[in-house]
Amino acid sequence: MTVRRVMGIETEYGISVPGNPDANPMVLSGRVVTAYASQVGMRAARAGWDYEDESPLHDARGFDIDRNQADASQLTDEDDPTLANVVLTNGARLYVDHAHPEYSSPEITTPRAAITWDRAGELVMREAVRLLAIPGSPGVNLYKNNTDGKGSSYGTHENYLMSRETPFGEIVRHLVPFFTVRQVMCGSGRVGIGTESTRSGFQIAQRSDFFEVEVGLETTLKRPIVNTRDEPHAVADRYRRLHVIIGDANHCDVANLLKMGTTSLVLGMIEDGALTDDLTLAQPVTTLRDISHDTTLQTPVKLLDGRVMTSVQVLWRYYEMCQAWLERTHGGMPDEDTKEVMTRWEQVLTGLETDPMSLHRELDWVAKLRLLRSYAERGGLDWNDPRLRAIDIQWSDVREDKGLFNRLLAKGAVERLIDDEAVRRAVTEPPEDTRAYFRGTCLARFPQEVAAASWDSIIFDVAGQPSLQRVPMLEPERGTRATVGALLEASSDAGDLLRRLSQGESGA
Repeated sequence: MTVRRVMGIETEYGISVPGNPDANPMVLSGRVVTAYASQVGMRAARAGWDYEDESPLHDARGFDIDRNQADASQLTDEDDPTLANVVLTNGARLYVDHAHPEYSSPEITTPRAAITWDRAGELVMREAVRLLAIPGSPGVNLYKNNTDGKGSSYGTHENYLMSRETPFGEIVRHLVPFFTVRQVMCGSGRVGIGTESTRSGFQIAQRSDFFEVEVGLETTLKRPIVNTRDEPHAVADRYRRLHVIIGDANHCDVANLLKMGTTSLVLGMIEDGALTDDLTLAQPVTTLRDISHDTTLQTPVKLLDGRVMTSVQVLWRYYEMCQAWLERTHGGMPDEDTKEVMTRWEQVLTGLETDPMSLHRELDWVAKLRLLRSYAERGGLDWNDPRLRAIDIQWSDVREDKGLFNRLLAKGAVERLIDDEAVRRAVTEPPEDTRAYFRGTCLARFPQEVAAASWDSIIFDVAGQPSLQRVPMLEPERGTRATVGALLEASSDAGDLLRRLSQGESGA
């Protein structure tokens, strides 16, 4: 009953080749992954992905989609040998997903850790760009964003481990309104209105125009506000992994903290039956888009019971219910992580209510809008000008000297919560308080003996053994440094590790 839970962020990066708009994105994405994999020694290159326990067509509403009727993009449990797919020593997965290079962070337990390993992914992608910048070659550019402005959208997905006991209908009922309005805190902003940016203007979130339904299993077609994929990557009768596809890619630490932290708190209230006000919306999908298109934050949000509020007022209700819940269950703030999220939540809502532009150091969409307005005023540009669209794309360029956000960061114009050294360590080191520690450390210590890995397993190929040895890791909060650190240090090789595990010295 705090902000802490097992969670993580998956980010698909935009990709292009300067001067060659027709370049094959799948081939390019493969080059990104293999370039980085080769550079890191390939301590992780030999380890493929273990698909055995994946079930992307199982729906949380209690049924399975027929494989013959599923869109090809939903079949994420099929290995494509033509695409690169590696596991890194920090416990993350780096692979090609829907023609984009994707970095899926390791499992973490706090919003600050989510920021840390998400930003580590930015450094991974930046290094890949550097490696591909071969003299005489145009190289590859990567962008931490969610749309190319020409009709394509790609995801930044969040994952939260929940109790299986929570009825899925309750999750949907309370999350649809929350996800519809939380964009005013964690949207990344973009130039253009509509999926193909056919209308001029600036909007709060990059993903909002691409959502068509309230609930569903799809992630690339008929995108739902609440995704129903029921693929826990954990003990199935105990856990549900809530797969969230509606968020934007954040550069600002404060916005990222609020995205992960407030969502985790709302999930805690849903699990505890503590949401006392039913905020069901009359027209969620339409409202989602209308809110994104209105930077004044005055769009009327109509509730099914007849009430009319603003997006900020709806968020205040979630905040107030959360404050009351924490007071009732803990007598106040149970830990520093929860206190930080609640404090920031209140500060940001206050700023959005009084002067949204005052949050240019904390929120992505505000910082971007402020920068774009300064360019427009100096150059006499309107929102139709292609130069503003180019600036929008350049904002998210991962390169330190080219990305406009990175330039603002270098000037101290945005607030950072995580220091750069912690992020650099997270590029190669796993979190210590989840099973990601066991996964990442095995890859670092026994790179030649790990044949494959996944979120919930590691497969070893040990000399002298007649078959591959699979170690399941279905409990995400086991396999931590505290439980297996000494065991890993004492093991001379993977065979020794497996012998010790079979003898019950410790468990992953």
